[in-house]
Amino acid sequence: MATEAEPGRRRRCCTQDAPDVPKATEPRGDSDGPRRGSLCDRHCAAINNVQGDLGDLGCHLHRPRVPPAMSPPLCCQQHSEEVCESCVVKTTLTAENVVEANKLSNNYKFGFKKWKSHVTARPWEDRSEIVKELYSDLNVIRGSGGSTVTCGNVLYLLLFGWWLSFLYVLVAAVMFITVVGAPYGRLCWDLARYFLWPFGKVIQKVEVPKSHRALGTCEAGAEASGAGETSALLGGPVPRRWRPWCWADAGHWQRAGAVAWLCLGYPVLVLAHGLVCITAWLLVFLIPVAKLSARTTTRILLLPPERVLVRRLKMTEVPLEGEVILCCYRAVNPYYYKYAVDGINVFAVNLLPLVLVTLVLGYVDSHNRLTSSPVKFTLALLSIMPLSYYIGMAIASISAQSNFAVGAVVNATFGSITELTFYITALIKGSREGNRCYAEIVKSALTGTLVGCVLFVPGLCMVIGGIRHQEQRFNSRSAGVSSALLFLSVGGELGTGVSPGPGGVPPVWVPTPCPSIPTGVFAPTLFSKVYGKLVCGECHNVTQNPLGHYLCQNCHFDLMENNGTLYYSHVQPLVYTVSLLLPAAYLIGLFFTLKTHSHIYDIHISDCHMPGHHHSAVVHWSRWRALVILLLSTLCMSACADLATEHISPILTNSTISQYFIGVTVLAMVPELPEIVNGIQFALQNNLSLSIEIGNCIAVQVCMLQIPILVLFTIFYPTNFTLVFSDLHVYASMFSVVLMNYIFMDGKCDYFQGTVLVMVYFILLAVYFFAPSPSGC
Repeated sequence: MATEAEPGRRRRCCTQDAPDVPKATEPRGDSDGPRRGSLCDRHCAAINNVQGDLGDLGCHLHRPRVPPAMSPPLCCQQHSEEVCESCVVKTTLTAENVVEANKLSNNYKFGFKKWKSHVTARPWEDRSEIVKELYSDLNVIRGSGGSTVTCGNVLYLLLFGWWLSFLYVLVAAVMFITVVGAPYGRLCWDLARYFLWPFGKVIQKVEVPKSHRALGTCEAGAEASGAGETSALLGGPVPRRWRPWCWADAGHWQRAGAVAWLCLGYPVLVLAHGLVCITAWLLVFLIPVAKLSARTTTRILLLPPERVLVRRLKMTEVPLEGEVILCCYRAVNPYYYKYAVDGINVFAVNLLPLVLVTLVLGYVDSHNRLTSSPVKFTLALLSIMPLSYYIGMAIASISAQSNFAVGAVVNATFGSITELTFYITALIKGSREGNRCYAEIVKSALTGTLVGCVLFVPGLCMVIGGIRHQEQRFNSRSAGVSSALLFLSVGGELGTGVSPGPGGVPPVWVPTPCPSIPTGVFAPTLFSKVYGKLVCGECHNVTQNPLGHYLCQNCHFDLMENNGTLYYSHVQPLVYTVSLLLPAAYLIGLFFTLKTHSHIYDIHISDCHMPGHHHSAVVHWSRWRALVILLLSTLCMSACADLATEHISPILTNSTISQYFIGVTVLAMVPELPEIVNGIQFALQNNLSLSIEIGNCIAVQVCMLQIPILVLFTIFYPTNFTLVFSDLHVYASMFSVVLMNYIFMDGKCDYFQGTVLVMVYFILLAVYFFAPSPSGC
């Protein structure tokens, strides 16, 4: 089996270019890895693990062979403690062009947005037959494709076929009544039978002999000029592009029947096909039906009826001479989720009108006369998804076409813009209304993003990728950088015990700290639990004994006693200090991974060309176009975030679900859906390293960039946001980071480990679902 032979393949990496060194024996029995005593073998295995993670669509990865003269002759035999020099081989990353290679290289850099889609147009010859079929014009006659009776074709009949055919029959009757439009009536009758079941049929444009049709003025003039004029330079006939342009079959439109058709029949059919086209396009998988309707409207219905031939295609019949206009076999193609328009995925294109509808309804209908607040909140939240996609595409395009410094600045500036716009607008609204619930919602969303990106995103990618691949490996050293930063951000765990004061008087209970190390964003929270005063709303003596047990409710740590001396003198300076140190640690992580220790990613770009191909880069978005789209998307994102926070208040007030649950699920994970889709696509391509890095990088940015920015924002615009989280947020975040570090230690995983992460995430969601809302909200 491949899995059994893989260790042997790794073990030979040191000896493949050294003919004088004997090859290591193949493992036997229960041996499932390289020799433990050889550091060289372990390093070889690590490099192979990294190399196996760097596969990507549209690129090839290969390891250049090391010349025999460069290989130490006794490297793998001596089992020395030094790293085997012949094993330290760069992984060469090859792509279609330089821009695409830069994008692929940026995917493996810490702090850069991971982007799956191409930022340049792929050469047509390099695409698969499945993808080529997606972009076909439905005018290719294929061989036997099996029966045309499929579920998708039956769905077309139920959704569009029957009423579209009936409409053609009605138009045919109208055209027959006009007498002069009888040729169009016969055409509509043929098209009625065609659109009832168009599969396996063909529509052709046939040539009518000139003796059977009258030439129009434009055609006659064109023929006369073509026969009498010659080119002054070449001495031949005038090229077609130099002749006066005229509408095809212009003479035909001077007939009375054509006028009746343009007034009575064509407008009705255009509206019907337009409705079919829009509906089928929005359903994505029915895009062939949209192409069918669009081609009918723009080509077939504008041709003279005598030049349109509708016929059933038989395998034993030779097709007539003439241009094939329509030939459709399937109404549904499940691969249309890959379809892109100018590099933009079809789902993002379809959701773009939703943004316009949201903005119009939100700002025009400010008094909720047309729609309610929950509807506007839902629309605003859904509009964030396509805008997140456009922002990610723009960032990836600019980074791929720019140098390292520009790419790093753009990623650091706009990488978290989606979440920050929502958080800042929510805090501003809460400050204006004097409502602290908005600050609690922001904290819940921050915690939900952290927990979801640490548990749910990698866990889901492991499960889906594990269905196709039995075991997936990733670069544990590169993943360890983000894991270490996460551990630094979240910190250790601190518990508090409570004991009664002298005389058993409940109001003077004081916390008893348990030994631990408070660090990261939760340091102020743990600091307040140690030094804050526990205040309870009401306490009842359960045992009727002054020294007995007390049952207290609505307890919290008060930091504002003695006119806020504890908070302003101790907690607030600590908050600002942490908010400055965390971004500094993030910058150090960038410098470590991108400058001094970039070799941990083991990536090398050679000539940046596919073997046998040399293509120039045809970018979908230029730098200026990407910059304009980035700024417009950011502006629309701010408007949608403002609408979401404007209409979230009724939901928080009237909902029976805990506000904690709303924050950690809907508000936290909906903006991250494009990133989740990217992670799943990487996992399906056996590239789990990028799937893990997507979640880790978002979580690191939450702790080291987003939270410090929100804290520093309060200096310029006072809000109710303080860096003091509830116990539930603290424990959920710490447990998630510890579990993630434990799972990622060995550099390999399967669907079972992914299931564990997903189950733990759902358990935490259940805890949030049944948890009471924050006090006062």
